[in-house]
This record gives sequence, C-alpha cells and structure tokens, in this order.
Amino acid sequence: MSNTAVYDHRDAAPPPKAEAAAKAPGATAKRIRLFAGLAATVAILGGGYYAYDTFVASRHAVTDNAYVGADVAQVTPLVGGPVRAVLVDDTRHVHRGDVLVRLDDTDFRIAVARAQASLAAAKANLEKARIDLQRRRALSGSGSVSGDELTSAQNSYDTAVANLDGARASFEQAQVDLARTVIRAPIDGVITKREVQVGQRVQSGVPLMAVVPIQAAYVDANFKEVQLAKVRPGQHVTLVSDLYGDRVTYNGRVIGFSGGTGAAFALVPAQNATGNWIKVVQRLPVRIALDPKELAAHPLQVGLSMTADVDIAD
Repeated sequence: MSNTAVYDHRDAAPPPKAEAAAKAPGATAKRIRLFAGLAATVAILGGGYYAYDTFVASRHAVTDNAYVGADVAQVTPLVGGPVRAVLVDDTRHVHRGDVLVRLDDTDFRIAVARAQASLAAAKANLEKARIDLQRRRALSGSGSVSGDELTSAQNSYDTAVANLDGARASFEQAQVDLARTVIRAPIDGVITKREVQVGQRVQSGVPLMAVVPIQAAYVDANFKEVQLAKVRPGQHVTLVSDLYGDRVTYNGRVIGFSGGTGAAFALVPAQNATGNWIKVVQRLPVRIALDPKELAAHPLQVGLSMTADVDIAD
C-alpha cells in the first residue's frame, strides 16, 4: 500500500495578494488615525506656543546675562609716608569714618609746630607794623614825618598783612596734612583688595584697598538689542540670583540704558566697515536698581550672576 498524501485545499495558506487585500482596510484606517493624532498634536503645540508668545512672552524681556555691580570706592592716601598701622583686613565690614590705616605722623607734627611758630612771628610783625604806621600818621599832620616815611610805613604794614595770611594758610595746610595721616573709610561697605602692609612707605594717590558698598549694589543686565524695543526706565524687574536660587526673589526697577554696547567700548572695537562682515546681535547693558531692604536681608556681592525679567507691559 502506497503512502500517498491526500491534499486538502482547506489546509493551504491563502495567496499573498489575498492576505494583503484582507488587511488593507484595517492598516489604512490605523494610518489615518495616526496622522490625525499627529496633526492634532502639532496643532495643539502650535496653538500653545502662539498663546504663550502672545500672552506671556511678549509681556516680558528676560536674560540670564546679568551681573551684580557697585560703585567701588578706592582708598588712597593724600600724603605720603611710612605705614604705622593697618586696622582692617579683607572681608571686614566698615562704616564711613572708621580708621583704616595710620601713617607715621612725626614729620607732619614737626611741620605743624614750625608753621605755628611762623604764624606767631607773622602776627608779631603785623602788630609792630601797625603801631609804626599809626605813629607816623599821627605825626604827619605836624610835618614831623615826611610823605616818603608814611608811604614806607604803609607798605611795611601791607607786607605784614600778606605775610600773616601766608603763615596762616601754611599752618592750616600743615594741620590738614597731619590729619590726613589717619586714613578713614569714605563710605559704608566691605574691605577688599587690601594691598598695604605695616612698614610700607606709601605715596600719595597710590591705591591701598577698596571699599565695596554692597548695601547699594545694582544689576547690569545685558539684553539683546531685539529685546529692548519696549523696555523703559521705571519698569518693574523680577530678579533671581544663582547664589540663593529661586527661593529668593528680588524686586527692582529699570534705571536707564548704557551709552553704548559692550563691543562699542571694547579695548579693540569691531571695525565692521572693513573686510568680510558677519552680523552679530549686540547686547546693551541696562542698569537695574534693587530694593535696599531686600539687599539687607539677602546680601549680594559684586560679580554674582543674576536672571532678570522685565515686565515690559508695565
């Protein structure tokens, strides 16, 4: 008996074309649904971006290119001499009038004594010249004193007056120089960049240290030129520092704009009129004043990074 297999057409796989035709309606519907979902997603994202740009972003000018600044006061001696004592170090908080440095005042005290003696001599000479002039005036009516003698006495008196004025000015200058051997803080702030040491001989005008008024700090925010069309002085600014993070928010006001961009005042400014030229969006510094009470609660140091958000709808 032969083992011949019996073919059953029901067990055969359907032709490929027939299978594709059977699946085509379902696959097409699925693709349509996917494209519809994608289109809806794009429409929603586009609408959300449009709404955000129209109602939120267009009302704000934001930059993270902002830094804390302050008008630093340089401490320089007005007279030269050896340093006898330095009473402060870096990071020290000082108040206006606090003594920072004392110079050796020996030479200046001697100068004051000499000027005082010269002043006393000038006063005595003036008194002598005054009495001499009065006597000659009294005798001039009787003819006992000639006109030349009277003129000479008057000239001597005028010279004594001038000498007294010069001696008084020299005495006052000597006193001022003596007082300047004590160098005091010009403003309230924090000592930084202290470069003076005891025993060093300093010259007039050479910086010894600096005082940073952190209580009067401000922010220079460098906005792109395309962001400044609606920025005006007086507008409210919300600021966040990298030091404290989002947990501390500062409130400020726009004070004004710099006179030029950073590139315009660079040591080697760009020369766009020569050679090949590529346009680069410029940034303009905008000065922002901070609330002194907020600065007192959360102090800032010069150079710290800030993020500034100007409400241009204000």
